Amino acid sequence: MKKTYSLVLAAAIAVFAGSALAEEKAAAPAADKPGGIAVQTTTTTSTVTAIDYKARTFTLKGEDGNSVTLNAGPEVKNFAQLKKGDTVTVETVESIGIFVTPKGQVAPSAGKTEYLQTAKPGQKPGMVAVKTETVTATVTAIDYNTRVVTLKGPAGNTRTVKVGPEAKRLNEVKVGDEVTVTLTVGTAVAVTTPQKK
Repeated sequence: MKKTYSLVLAAAIAVFAGSALAEEKAAAPAADKPGGIAVQTTTTTSTVTAIDYKARTFTLKGEDGNSVTLNAGPEVKNFAQLKKGDTVTVETVESIGIFVTPKGQVAPSAGKTEYLQTAKPGQKPGMVAVKTETVTATVTAIDYNTRVVTLKGPAGNTRTVKVGPEAKRLNEVKVGDEVTVTLTVGTAVAVTTPQKK
């Protein structure tokens, strides 16, 4: 089951991030402007130690020995299939893409897309959720010495941000350039029953 959810998660992220990147590539970022994509994946595994079916709560014990009790909302399908001793695996993938384009190539904008797949009847509880947010803002001021950039969003709001040293080629970003940021977060939750030895 975990492998199935991981494959769906990877496919969903590819679709959503791919469509967002296609929009960014359509803007044709200039070769002399910085940009890139960073991806981070985390996986946690815990064990179900207690369940209250009537209250729809369950307790998970993590690999570190800590326990947490959670409430299973109506979006958690097939809660009755959850059993004490089941393993819950949560895989999260975060992808952030940042591209700079010359003034006038991309208009400031903001958008959001979401995808959700839940377990089918009779299966263990599980889900795949992917959320993508894209914002394009205009650079209105830059202090290269302090690495502070002021951005103006599509609604006219401004935000000043400190750009870390991991962002290379800041000196090539100019006032008037458009910065497009796409954040994709995908989460897959899979429940499995350990095989008896």
